[in-house]
Amino acid sequence: MIEITPAFDEKNGKPLYVQLVDYIKEEILAGRIKPNEKLPSKRKLSTYLGISINTIQAAYDQLNAEGYIISKQRQGVFVANLEEELFIEKIAPPEEERTSETKNSSVKIDFNSGKVDLEHFPFSAWKKLTLQSIYEDQGALFYSGDPQGELQLREQIAKYLFASRGVRCSSDQIVIGAGTQSLLSLLYLILGEGYAFALENPGFHRTRVVLKDLGADLHYIQLDGDGINIEKLYESAATVVYITPSHQFPCGMVMPIQRRMELLKWAEERGGYIIEDDYDGEYRYKGKPIPSLQGLDKIGRVIYLGTFSKSLIPSIRVSYLVLPKELTKVYQEHFTLYKQQTSRLHQNTIFHFMNEGFWHSHLNKMRTLYRKKQAVLVSSLNKQFGNEVEVIGEQSGLHIVVKVKTHMTEDALISKALEAGVKVYPLSIYYADPKDIKETKILLGFGGLSLSEIELGVKILKKAWET
Repeated sequence: MIEITPAFDEKNGKPLYVQLVDYIKEEILAGRIKPNEKLPSKRKLSTYLGISINTIQAAYDQLNAEGYIISKQRQGVFVANLEEELFIEKIAPPEEERTSETKNSSVKIDFNSGKVDLEHFPFSAWKKLTLQSIYEDQGALFYSGDPQGELQLREQIAKYLFASRGVRCSSDQIVIGAGTQSLLSLLYLILGEGYAFALENPGFHRTRVVLKDLGADLHYIQLDGDGINIEKLYESAATVVYITPSHQFPCGMVMPIQRRMELLKWAEERGGYIIEDDYDGEYRYKGKPIPSLQGLDKIGRVIYLGTFSKSLIPSIRVSYLVLPKELTKVYQEHFTLYKQQTSRLHQNTIFHFMNEGFWHSHLNKMRTLYRKKQAVLVSSLNKQFGNEVEVIGEQSGLHIVVKVKTHMTEDALISKALEAGVKVYPLSIYYADPKDIKETKILLGFGGLSLSEIELGVKILKKAWET
């Protein structure tokens, strides 16, 4: 167990618990305290530092609220695997530098759309299956595997997608990769030259950056109430369109069946492709499920993208492509020289997780939990703000968009919230051009927050934005 030895300064005016929080955060960010490392118990640290248990408790509570540590029942307190968003100021392009926040900001509540609920993750089952994967083949998983990914996992994915999303495919059509961006780069090579890409505007900025870096010919298509605007798509020169129909990112609308059929017709007429990114299709709270575009496709024009980042844990970095048969042939003839990027151990653990029924029960539990969290967030906003805000995209997913009816700018709203200890996120970074922004909107994720944190966060926002 690590030792924690901060140098307390009783003259600087900061409470001891705040100084302890700042010290531990600095050690974590500097890498001197590692992810998953166990911290001393409150009693031991209290005795070692000569300060009260209440002070230690307050510090641990603050670190837990900010996502730096995780408390595991009957096991202790551990350092979290911090997500890349924590370091966004170090790596973000200029378009994302939207606030004056520094790494020393005291964030009490973080409405980060990339976080999931870790408190209810089945750690014991995951640990057992990971160890099972290590020992069952006596190290065979330590060698390079199939470039498309582990066959058993691909078979499980194909079975799951057919049952839950109506996706029709064989394991041979699935390529597993280390995240959506990595797979998009591979897909760009598989498609070859001559394609122009249409992107939703606003849309997922990381996809935009990948395709820009690859030198793709990009066309930005505005949205209407049903998703990407078909008329504008026809007016463009695009022959490939990237969409998020099950929960448009970031605006949240669910594409109706009629619009999906129109898109399929467009792809057939253009001789092009639709990239269907179903990044959080597992979480739907209202209405009947709509079949995936891939399941509706009769002529092989849809490329399906899926991920385990939202349904399991973000850091696992396991995503997958479902290629049409025509592109599967191209991949297998020209691109199997590219080695598999994703850990075979993680792939095998996911296979067992799905095969032994843990996946199904975990998803059912998380759907219920996220539905409740989303309802609490929406009701809290309505209670605190009334007609001063409009909630957008509440049918599914792990985030909502809030249109704030105010004279304040997006930057001002974010800055005021941050000063009060609440981190909210801009919608503007998802637009291709800031001139496209017509209204002040904020993105709120709720997956990683508790019910009480959601309610408290909204109360703080109300007070912050009033002043």
